[in-house]
Amino acid sequence: MRHNRSINHLGRQSGHRKAMLANLACSLIEHKRIQTTVAKAKALQKYVEPLITKSKDDTTASRRCVFSYLKNKEAVAELFRTIAPKIENRPGGYTRVLHTGFRQGDGSEMALIEFVDFNEAALATKEKAAAKKTTRRGGAKKAAEVKAETPATEAPAETPAEEKAE
Repeated sequence: MRHNRSINHLGRQSGHRKAMLANLACSLIEHKRIQTTVAKAKALQKYVEPLITKSKDDTTASRRCVFSYLKNKEAVAELFRTIAPKIENRPGGYTRVLHTGFRQGDGSEMALIEFVDFNEAALATKEKAAAKKTTRRGGAKKAAEVKAETPATEAPAETPAEEKAE
């Protein structure tokens, strides 16, 4: 039974689990998106979001605190230089877990974990939707104006039947 177990132990002892989550977090920070099992993705989300929150405050103390979890200088530098400025206005929810199906070999449920602000496809559709924000209320009025202007500017061409009648 799992009475009062606040974290998923992932079938590993604490040292192995901490090392695995640190490696997953470094990979996520480096690549901005990784594919793993759903259980690991959810555990990673709980592990990495407090570190991202701490990276908003770029001080030596916060860098040292984050480094004590990640154990990778390059990942810490990437987190503080590129990720933190992009998420500084976001109050939380920096990552998203997307279920992708089942693994071929053992049938494990797989997921894609990614940073919310680094998904170019989702950001492009969001910008396109924001750019195309129009209402339908004025559509009929504008169409009537265009039709009214068209005959005034263009002279109607004579048809061959009218030419013969003259």
